[in-house]
Amino acid sequence: MRIDRKCKVFFVSPEVYPFAKTGGLADVAGSLPKALFKIGHEVKVALPFYKKFFPHNFPLNKLMDIEVPVGGEIKRGTLYQSLIDGRIPVLLFSQEDYFNREALYGDEHSDFQDNAERFSYFCKAILFALKKLNWRPDIIHCNDWQTALVPLYLKVFFSRDDFYRKMGTLFTIHNLAYQGIFSQEKLKIMGLGNEFFTMDTLEFYGKINTMKAGLLYADLITTVSPTYSSEIQTPEYGCGLDGVLRKRRDDLYGVLNGIDYAEWDPLHDKELVKNYSVQDIEGKKNNKKFLQKENNFPQVDVPLVGFISRLAEQKGVDLIVRAIDEMMSLPLQFVVLGTGDARYNRIFEKIGKKFPQKTGIHIGFDLSMARGIYAGADIFLMPSGYEPCGLGQMISMRYGTVPVVRKTGGLADTVKEFDFARGEGNGFLFEKYSSNEMMDALKKAIDVYQDKDTWIRLVKNGMGNDFSWEGSAREYERIYGIILNKLSSRTSFTIQQAGR
Repeated sequence: MRIDRKCKVFFVSPEVYPFAKTGGLADVAGSLPKALFKIGHEVKVALPFYKKFFPHNFPLNKLMDIEVPVGGEIKRGTLYQSLIDGRIPVLLFSQEDYFNREALYGDEHSDFQDNAERFSYFCKAILFALKKLNWRPDIIHCNDWQTALVPLYLKVFFSRDDFYRKMGTLFTIHNLAYQGIFSQEKLKIMGLGNEFFTMDTLEFYGKINTMKAGLLYADLITTVSPTYSSEIQTPEYGCGLDGVLRKRRDDLYGVLNGIDYAEWDPLHDKELVKNYSVQDIEGKKNNKKFLQKENNFPQVDVPLVGFISRLAEQKGVDLIVRAIDEMMSLPLQFVVLGTGDARYNRIFEKIGKKFPQKTGIHIGFDLSMARGIYAGADIFLMPSGYEPCGLGQMISMRYGTVPVVRKTGGLADTVKEFDFARGEGNGFLFEKYSSNEMMDALKKAIDVYQDKDTWIRLVKNGMGNDFSWEGSAREYERIYGIILNKLSSRTSFTIQQAGR
């Protein structure tokens, strides 16, 4: 169902680029609201005010003070407003005890012990603020476990108030593995009674699962790719919640994330040594030469393979580690950028020392370097164990770098196997989580690289894809319409019942 009027969307996220970021969720939350605004909807964005990370060149205005009950006491905070693109209001919820810290969710050792309190506060503050602002959204679009209590609070407590009654909720899963699991004692802190500690509510193997609140109480659920929406309904990928998701399968949609084409554009990217486009890709050679020079590689014509990722098992780094000796026997160069598990940080540092002529290992993250790898590499490797959506493969294709990926989640939805005879497809895939299968796919890519005309065609196929946010925004618009239609039907039914 398309919306035939401007919709008011309140986009709620624990992180939003450029205000705070730990991963891809922030990029989505910084881009999708702009795309929704562009197609005609009124959008406001909400996130906690992590003061340490606020960009100082952005405007900031105080709106009001807010008092929120948490665990039997009143926590006082302040609501501020900034802007994205100078047009889209961003509401920042400040609370000194909860959000004025050195990190968003935890330190290097563990998550913060009071995350239940912190995000319970945030979820309640969002709803209290709406009435104080006298702004009534049609849809509250919640993202990940930190916002999952919003649909529950709205339906169970706030909907008795006419102001909130017609608000719909959408809950988006960005990564089902992160669920917000806490001990039973936190239930009282969240303002919930023991009736919410059952298998049919928030109980999960003797603990509270905050993610379940979003899955059970939101009007509809989305996740970030069609394939991932099917995968998470299976025991292999469901992280213990596959049964809940199967029960709500008719309310579950997969909407592929996009990338910001203004942010990721090889024709105008100021970090590149030479700009280029699908119409004229010669400049990509200059970026490859620069990347080789930066990594002390010989200036030879072999495929340069890039890997930009968090160094964690989910991302398939164990496949790379197992296959590294075979990889180094092939005619290629390999650049790694990322950080993560201390064990993998050490392993990749050792790989760099063992193969100094063929590997460039960079532990950490540098956006400028990432852009240089996207532009300078020939092949982009993503052997993920699972990947809800993935942005790296989309960005790499935008920059003319051919993806070699495992066929899972959003990787399966965006990368299509190259057919040499027909010249169709945009990359190479493997299905089994196996270093042997990964190497077979990589070898296929290297073989095609030897045929320069075919390789250029493959590169241009990828660059010609459209992974911009407008298509995703149109799909969310359709889903918002379904929610509004459900709410309208529910209201009509209630009125009819009352009249009998």
